[in-house]
Amino acid sequence: MQKCVVLFTITCMGALLSPFLYSQSKPGIFDGNQDIGTNVKPGYATYLPATRQYIISGAGYNIWNDHDEFHFVWKKIKGDFIAYTRAALVGIGVEPHRKLGWMARKSMDGNAPHISAAVHGDGLTSLQFRKSKGGATEEIRSSLTHADVIQLERKGSTYIMRVAKFGEPFVTTEVTNIDLGEEVYLGLFAGSHHADVLETGVFTDVRITVPAWNSLVQYKDYLGSRIELLDIASGAREIVYQSPKSLQAPNWTGDGQSLLYNSEGHIYQFNIAKRTISTLPTGDVTNNNNDHVLSFDGKMLGLSSGVSQLGGSIIYTVPVTGGIPKQITPKGPSYLHGWSPDGSRLVFTGRRNNNFDIYTVPAQGGTEIRLTTAEGLDDGPEYTPDGKYIYFNSARTGTMRIWRMKSDGSEQEPVTDSSFHDWFPHVSPDGKWIVFLSFLKEEADAEDHPFYKNVYIRLMSTGGGTPRIIAYVYGGQGTINTPSWSPDSKRIAFISNTVMR
Repeated sequence: MQKCVVLFTITCMGALLSPFLYSQSKPGIFDGNQDIGTNVKPGYATYLPATRQYIISGAGYNIWNDHDEFHFVWKKIKGDFIAYTRAALVGIGVEPHRKLGWMARKSMDGNAPHISAAVHGDGLTSLQFRKSKGGATEEIRSSLTHADVIQLERKGSTYIMRVAKFGEPFVTTEVTNIDLGEEVYLGLFAGSHHADVLETGVFTDVRITVPAWNSLVQYKDYLGSRIELLDIASGAREIVYQSPKSLQAPNWTGDGQSLLYNSEGHIYQFNIAKRTISTLPTGDVTNNNNDHVLSFDGKMLGLSSGVSQLGGSIIYTVPVTGGIPKQITPKGPSYLHGWSPDGSRLVFTGRRNNNFDIYTVPAQGGTEIRLTTAEGLDDGPEYTPDGKYIYFNSARTGTMRIWRMKSDGSEQEPVTDSSFHDWFPHVSPDGKWIVFLSFLKEEADAEDHPFYKNVYIRLMSTGGGTPRIIAYVYGGQGTINTPSWSPDSKRIAFISNTVMR
């Protein structure tokens, strides 16, 4: 799907991809753009707000040896960062070693120390770096070629390149002891490997994230949040709102006009078209967490809110317009994750007898029915739109995987393998797809659903098959805890995180 998006854009922007492409002093999120090197054939750059793409054309002999020539779109940044984009070169090109990617430079001098995550015209994908001014450029080649997802991270003096073909997991390469100073020029580049030729790159879904600091204490310290919308068919992403606060778990309302999310114990409504926010009144229930769910008919909202004297999270229901919530579960912890399609029952994760299992309860309150009994955490239950099945995640095999069972709890079976730790399956309104969150095993334990990690949002058919990645995200807890599909099953909403400066 990604290639179709890029090709469509290129076809429709023929004029913009010519040498008459104009240059912006502050393109998009960046501070500026310029040619690097001496007497370089002038390059060009622009930002297209309608498609949120950066178009960069650059010339120059190369980015190699003791000096560089290329076009650079940059911003100054201090400390650690995670820089992400989807990218592609335009056309067949003149030189096979034309290239594009992310770069961090110590200065704008042509012979400055730098590091880059670069994809070449012939597919070569490598982490390239110059450790000292005027020194030789070194290279670590990735085992992956023809990457179109490029991510460059800094952790102190360690730089990490994560690359992928869109839809597939990252392949990771890193180098240590690269000293570029506390503040660097970070940005996107394009170079032609030919002094007299301009080559062009298209960059989509550009993100610069400032990650969590090493001493961050979870549930005490929080990063800022970005509400993003994701088109399922293309994978294109749009940031529709940013806040320095922790926002979590957007639900898409049934009319398709708004998102409901929680922050600091309250529920908020975000109008997508108007970009306005209002508080949803929930009476004295003001310790709401990220397990809140809309009924299938869109008329009721189920809440999970902490009540320490009752054992933790308690489930309530309230009209979608707000009001005085009705208490459903008598004790906690009880974390709501789904409604039955007819609105008669709620399905939730509860800790009873020192084990987290999945239960159902009448939507008006009443006797709980336990559906799972296996040792280990069972979580994230959600009904399919036809009411026949419940999807959930379980760590009973030692890996957190997505499972499915009939609505009465029978015929429990895994539907994902053990490649990642998979959480929170959400079934599309048309019943054809499920999306879920996948943690890298090296970053999280089976029963741990932490904040602020590299995570994938993956998509698979409800009929089975191999999941594919539809978003590469810095997030985790709060990113996609609750059903967040648009009513037409074409988009999802989710949260990504960054330090806001």
